[in-house]
Parts: sequence; structure tokens; C-alpha cells
Amino acid sequence: MSNRLANETSPYLRQHAENPVDWYPWGEEAFRRALEEDKPVHLSLGYAACHWCHVMTHESFEDPQLARLLNEHFVNIKVDRQERPDLDEIYQKVVQMQGQGGGWPLTVFLTPQREPFFAGTYFPPQAGYGRPGFAELLRGLSDAWRNNRAALQGNVALFLKGYQALDALPPPDAAPQQDPPAAAAHLFAARTDPQYGGLGQAPKFPNPACYDLVLRLYQRLGEPQLLSSLELTLERMAAGGLYDQLGGGFARYCVDQHWTVPHFEKMLYDNGQLVKLYADAYRATGKPAWRAVFEETIGYVLRDLTHPEGGFYASEDADSEGEEGRFYVWTPAQVQAVLGDADAALACRAYGVSAAGNFEHGATVLQRAAVLSAEEQARLSRLRAKLLAARARRVRPGCDENILTGWNALMIQGLCAAYQASGTQGHLDAARRAADFLEAHLSTPEGGLYRAWREGRAKVAGFLEDYAFLANALLDLYECAFERRHLERASRLVELILAKFWDDGLYFTPSDGEPLLHRPRAAHDGAWPSGTSSSLFALLRLFELSGCELYRERAEQVLAMYRGAAAQDPFGFAHLLAAQDFAERGPLAIVIAGERGAARALARSLQPLYLPARVLAFAEDVPIGAGRQPLAGQATAYLCRNRTCEAPLTSAAALVERCRRT
Repeated sequence: MSNRLANETSPYLRQHAENPVDWYPWGEEAFRRALEEDKPVHLSLGYAACHWCHVMTHESFEDPQLARLLNEHFVNIKVDRQERPDLDEIYQKVVQMQGQGGGWPLTVFLTPQREPFFAGTYFPPQAGYGRPGFAELLRGLSDAWRNNRAALQGNVALFLKGYQALDALPPPDAAPQQDPPAAAAHLFAARTDPQYGGLGQAPKFPNPACYDLVLRLYQRLGEPQLLSSLELTLERMAAGGLYDQLGGGFARYCVDQHWTVPHFEKMLYDNGQLVKLYADAYRATGKPAWRAVFEETIGYVLRDLTHPEGGFYASEDADSEGEEGRFYVWTPAQVQAVLGDADAALACRAYGVSAAGNFEHGATVLQRAAVLSAEEQARLSRLRAKLLAARARRVRPGCDENILTGWNALMIQGLCAAYQASGTQGHLDAARRAADFLEAHLSTPEGGLYRAWREGRAKVAGFLEDYAFLANALLDLYECAFERRHLERASRLVELILAKFWDDGLYFTPSDGEPLLHRPRAAHDGAWPSGTSSSLFALLRLFELSGCELYRERAEQVLAMYRGAAAQDPFGFAHLLAAQDFAERGPLAIVIAGERGAARALARSLQPLYLPARVLAFAEDVPIGAGRQPLAGQATAYLCRNRTCEAPLTSAAALVERCRRT
């Protein structure tokens, strides 16, 4: 018998619709019942591609005895953290205040007033992994609720005080660091694993925001150690199991130091950011390997993560047929069955497939394990296509078909960077279609945004990251083809950021959103940039094009607010430091006058250059283009920095040569 989650659009919530647990979605009905029956609330947050969420579901939420315990003593709420990142942001902090690392599944126990008194992540049904058993925990908390509520209220008081402390920021250093973006980039380069690339040991994540900053500073400073740390990381990620060697695209992270064994779920936000990073690295270096990676990753997204109308799905699962990674791994016998003995020998050598394997049950996660001759590489390309076709006949991992505004915007930014790097029209077309999808299905009547869409239903008011990511994506789209509608929409979103999210700084949730226990700022950059740092880019870019002083003032206020925090934790503010670098360089504003088609052609000559501190516009579209005229009937580029302009240029070659010196 289905529970209330059967009526939800979220694939994650629907995964729990047949549980014996009496689940509620987040909302007034659940908390009203908790208040009426004087029961605590058990809140469980996760997402569709989360492996350990599936484990806890199978072990606990599908178990009739545990379900009976949950139903008798608690009101149970299930939340898709991708639809409601605000709730995840608020309640993850409880785990962290308890001195633990956060993660998913997130398990939180609340009063009927939404106040937390205990939290954790995954709990096994019986004690293990250094954690109490879930059944034991439920009995203990239920008993405390009935017989020792004062102790639980003491926990609540501590957590509420902790939320107040979270809003406090360290003051800027009295002796401020010289060039904080450069200092952070040097730190990331120094902390890069000298053998395998990437930051840290295990588990190892891609950290695209950190390496984006490294690339920006390499372009400014030209220091070889910055480039070498980036290229080592890009090379090792693409050669290992993090990267799908047959189908393209990146998994979320690897469980080992060597990029060998991934946690197999593929997330749209990772792939959008990594497409952009590899495309920018290709623009900076011209290295063909980086183009191959971003082209194949785009191929994966368009093939497997795209709605027929152009929006992009959120993720693919790690599991299929009840096993993590089953869809992706190979044995020698499986390769031989597809290719035959002779060709299988080459494929197994190239991809490291062996009888011992590198994963569970003697299977192998494919990686680039051998240096091949040009002839062998060409042969392997044909064999790869056969293996991919054979793999497509396997049972696919589940797909989270939620279409999320912010994550789609990150993918649009990746596609725009890929188009500018390569000139491939299909990349621009895909970016346009996705933007049009968001306009058609995730826009509110007053021009704002919804967070999520599925099966014809848009839901949840958009958060700061949705507005900021999309504003930047639309500015990127505008710079690709000078379509004024994208610039106008981006400008409207920035106005709404200041109207809905500004109150002596930026908040994650809108001022007219659901009242919550705590209104988070959520300024840290993590697996994707924060809405705060992305808003900085949108404000700074539009200031350069419009001359609106309010945009610059708001951006400077935010940079000053987080200067001390970024100095203490550059890893948590990498994208904010990139925005600081953009602001302090004084971006190069390139305005092109003339017939729009000719202006596009002149702009196209610039787009393959990696110029991270520039804005680009058609003169008729922006206030700073006023009075700019074409010379001798030719498209003409005007280059200005800090309101000082150079002599105009009409030659594409001269324009490119000038910009190479920037």
C-alpha cells in the first residue's frame, strides 16, 4: 500500500512511496499531527542517486518492525535535499555542531516546532561502523521524549545558540593578505597530490572551483607550478575511474587516492562545472586531450541526461540491479564476449581489465592503464564503441528526472564555454534549448524562478543559487551570440536577487519564502559554488556593462563581509576569491559596434581565447556602448578597462593579438 509520497513528483520521494513507514512530505500537515499527538519528528533527507540512502532504505525503512517503531513513536518526514537545499543547509549544521561530518542520508529528530534535538547521517539497523543501531537509537530518543524531555530541550537551546554563532563572521585581518586570490591558488597548487593530482587523499573529489581559481591565476601570473598542478589533476581525473571511459562524464568522487574506484553516481552539477573547467583549460593551453574530455562529457549529458524539450536531469544512480557500480564494471570474460579474444586482449590491456580486478567480486572499473601507439588508439576507438553499445543493453542505473534550475544553469555555462572553445554549434544550440526550457517551465509569472520541475509541475520557490547561476549562464549565452533577450533576462534576475535575497548581505532563501527555524546565508563554496559567490560575478559583470553603481557597491560589501573568512578558509571560498580576482583586475570590457551579424563574427574571433577577466557586448545593447560607432562600415571593437578606452580595432587578427597580451 502506497503512502503519501506516491503523490510527489520527486523520484527520491517516490522511491519511498511503498515503504511501510508512514511518511509525510515536508509541510504543515506533518507538524500539526506531531503537535496534536505530542510526538517528535523524524526527518530524513537524501537524494535519488545517494548509495547510502538506498542502503538505509533497504535495511531500515523497508523493515516492518523498524517501520512499526517509527510509526508508533514519531511523525516521519522525507525530504529530497535537491528540491529543498534550504532544509538540508539548516539541518546539516546540527550534525556539524555535534562534532561530526555531514552527509547523506541525513537523519534529524525535531520537536513539533521544527527545532532539532539530535542528528546524524546513516545508521545501521544494528550497532556497527562505530554507530548505534537505528532501532536502539529510536527507542532511546522515544524514551527521552517521554521521560527526560528537559534534556532534549537543553539540546535544542544549544543548537539554537549555535545557529546564532554561525552568523558571526571573523573580522578582516588587521594586516590583510597581499593578493588573497593568488595566495589561495598557490595553496591549492602546493596541496595538489604530486603523484595523482587532486586535493587530499581519500575520498577524493574533483574540486572544480579550486582549480578554476588556479587556472585564472595562471592566466594572470604565468607561473608554471600553477599550470602543472592543474594539468596533473585534469589528466589523472580523466584517466581514472572517476571518468566514464566508455560513455563520458564524471562520477561524484572516488573512494581512493588514485581516482580508481568512484562512487558511481553521476551528478549534473559536477559535469557542468567540469565541462567548463576542461573547456577553459583547452582555451588556455590548446591541448587536444582536454577537448576530447569536454566533448565526450557533453555527449554523455545530451545522450543520457536530457529531457526531450532540452532541460537536463539531475543525476544518475550509483546502483543498478541492487548493486553499486554493476552497470559500469567489466570482467575479462565480459569483454571477450563482446570483442572476441584478439580485440579483447587490447581492450583489457588499455583499460586495465584483469582477472583480479580493482573492484568487488573481481570486476574492474575501467581506466586508462597503458600507453598505446597511434594504430592501437585508432583500433581502441572502434572497440570502445562496441563495448559502449553492449553496455547500453545492461539494466541502467535509475535517473533522477528532476530538472533543477541552478544545476541546469551550471550545465549551460559549461556548454557556453565549450562552444566558445571549440566553435561547435551543437553546444550553443543545447545551451539555448536548456535556457528556453527554464524560461518556459521554471519561471514564475512575475519573472522569478522555481527550483524544480518534473512531469509538468514546477515547485518550490527558487533559492539564491538558482537566480545567481542562471543570471551568469544567461550572460554567458549572451556573450556567445549577442541575443539581447538573454541579457535582459539576466538583468531582471540580478534585480530580483537584490529585491528578494539582500538584507545587509545575501541570504540563501528569499525574503518572501517559507519561514524556517533559521535563515541561512550559505556563503561557502562546496561541491558547487555558493549563491553568494555566483551573485558576486553576476553583479560585477553587469556593473561593467551597465555602469550601475549599486551593483558594484553591493559586490564590494559582500567581498568585505567575507574577507576574513576567505583568508581563514580559502577552500571554502574558492569561487568568491575568483570573483575578487575578477573585481580587482579591472575586467576588460569589449564592446563591438556595427551590424549585429558582423559584430558576432568579430566576437567569435575572441571566444577561443581564455580571458577570465573580460566582458563582451554588442554596443546597442548596453549603456557603456552608447556613442560607439563602426568605423568605415566595419564591425569595430572598443576595449576599455576602468573606464579608460583604447583606440578601436576593426581587424580580427589585431583584436586577438591585443587580447592575448591581457
